[in-house]
Amino acid sequence: MFLMKLFFAVLIVICAVFYVMYLWDFALVLLIVVCAIPVLMFITGFITKLLVKAEMSVKDSTASKREDFPVFLRINNRSIFPIGKAIAHIEYYNVFNNEINMFELHMPVQPLNEQSVTFQLSSRFCGIINIKCAFIYIYDPLRIFRFKIARSLTAEVAVMPEGHEIGGEVSYLDRINEESNVFSEFKPGDDPSEVFDLRGYHPGDKLNRIHWKLSSKKDEFIVKDYSLPVDIPCTLFVNLKCYEKNDRRFTLPVFDTLVETLVSVSQFMLENERLHSIVFYNGKAGGFVERNITDSDDLASAVQELILSVTDNLFCEPPELYFTEHSGLSLSSFTFITSVPETNILEYIDDNVDADILNALVVVASPEEAAKVSAGYPNLTTIPVIIGRISSSVKDIEL
Repeated sequence: MFLMKLFFAVLIVICAVFYVMYLWDFALVLLIVVCAIPVLMFITGFITKLLVKAEMSVKDSTASKREDFPVFLRINNRSIFPIGKAIAHIEYYNVFNNEINMFELHMPVQPLNEQSVTFQLSSRFCGIINIKCAFIYIYDPLRIFRFKIARSLTAEVAVMPEGHEIGGEVSYLDRINEESNVFSEFKPGDDPSEVFDLRGYHPGDKLNRIHWKLSSKKDEFIVKDYSLPVDIPCTLFVNLKCYEKNDRRFTLPVFDTLVETLVSVSQFMLENERLHSIVFYNGKAGGFVERNITDSDDLASAVQELILSVTDNLFCEPPELYFTEHSGLSLSSFTFITSVPETNILEYIDDNVDADILNALVVVASPEEAAKVSAGYPNLTTIPVIIGRISSSVKDIEL
């Protein structure tokens, strides 16, 4: 663009000198034409700017880790003048990392036509990918002038986490949800409100479980197996505060491990027919929310909501606020997932949360930090989870 301006400036000077030295009509006409071309280019470029519309969009609001997802940029030129060149300045970043990536897209746009460009992005970590077209420069056909259009076009994609295999044990304790009527399809239990199965008598079976009417017909003792409630009060609480003093160097991998630990534990509980709830701070709603998880669809929906709820400032209320508002909790198991091994909050959970099983999964950056995680709580079991090593870290959890 600078060279074209310099070229026309020199050309105008030459034509002016030519006109002064040779008083011919041709020299005057040539000077007028050379001076008119830049003016004409500016007018056509300005008119085109007023008649150009741009938009950016994504096909899906969610994407998988390490997989490309398409982003679409469309420029609609409704004028009768061609756009010699359009340059779109694209920026994108994960809200859990302050590193902004940038690149440019170059394209021509014909008159009365739409130019569509598709580019691919991907992410190694889960989170929110904010994509921004900061501005688009359009040039006149001779590329003498440029005009800025379409400032701050944005799109957003939630990159979903992956689940990992973990090892552990689901304990079937006495606390039940008295309002529930959800029972195991595979394991018997002690809830007399629902019969799981009928079978022959085995030595040691309780007499009050004998089905006397059916036994008299079969001429043998038939025993009732009661059902096992699976909708018992279990909670997974994820503390989304994952940075210290505005230092975001490790925020992205820490958040990734936090959420994938949550997903892995939740999937393990579903595989073992343990319905449960997930609690997290919704930054956009401005409060803690609780979502009941009964199947994989519930889990996917809750995790998507969790990721999309995080704001750019990563603000998260302290967990103590939730416990204060829900002081009457009575749970079979409670698992606290955090990256901030604050002694105060772990002591608070150990002393005040009424649950038969208490766990704290603490995300750490290295084995050295894992060794520093305190295990000195009477009721609370602490398990350090090393970033990126969920399966090897969570091997013996009891839920």
